[in-house]
Amino acid sequence: MIPALRVLLHMGSLQRLFPFWLAALALMVAFWTPWLLLAVAYGVLLQFFVEYVMHRFLFHQKPPAEQGVFNDLYRSHIGHHEFPTDPEFFTGDDHWYALRFGLISTALHTLVLWPLLGLGAGFVVAFVALFAGSVSAFAFYEYCHTLAHLNVKKGWLGRRITREHMAHHYQDHHATFHVSFGMGWIDRLFGTGHDPETARARYDRDTMLSLGMDPDDLRLVTARKAYGLPPRPGMKRGQPQV
Repeated sequence: MIPALRVLLHMGSLQRLFPFWLAALALMVAFWTPWLLLAVAYGVLLQFFVEYVMHRFLFHQKPPAEQGVFNDLYRSHIGHHEFPTDPEFFTGDDHWYALRFGLISTALHTLVLWPLLGLGAGFVVAFVALFAGSVSAFAFYEYCHTLAHLNVKKGWLGRRITREHMAHHYQDHHATFHVSFGMGWIDRLFGTGHDPETARARYDRDTMLSLGMDPDDLRLVTARKAYGLPPRPGMKRGQPQV
């Protein structure tokens, strides 16, 4: 647990979100009503669905043909699959993205709630939902994801999280898009739960780490060079070629 928390403390996205999380807690205290607990619960649930949707439809989209766009996707996610133990690729390089996403979502929720609650109350509910609820769920996701990839001694929870997430990395990258512990029901709801027989039928040893792409695809080779990564997926930085 401690090693994972150390990694989280250095994550740029969480550092930028932290003051807004504190502000959301302050708003809860200043304008306290039990209804704000529902706002937090809504924000948590919303984030778990956002986690799934972004992972499945954005990070696992069809690889772009244009190299610059491909490089962005590679840095955001493909590189993490090819080099899953490299901590620099646990998250993307845009550390402001989560904050921008939260602010835009807060504005949109405020507009929806304005006619119902008034501008002030609508903003408070939206801000608490997104920055107390969703940010807490996002931090939990980052914790689960980091713990799954760290080579440290793990208890029951850590082993369970690791086993589920490694099935996505090493058995079937078309399934198990949830990462946060306990959210497997979202995959089952949308038909992407892990199935051993389906995983065996889909499995291709040569392309598993590259998300179905030929590891010698010029786009992959170019992206690896651009980010200073080893020439083959699965290798570690500085590891000599065989």
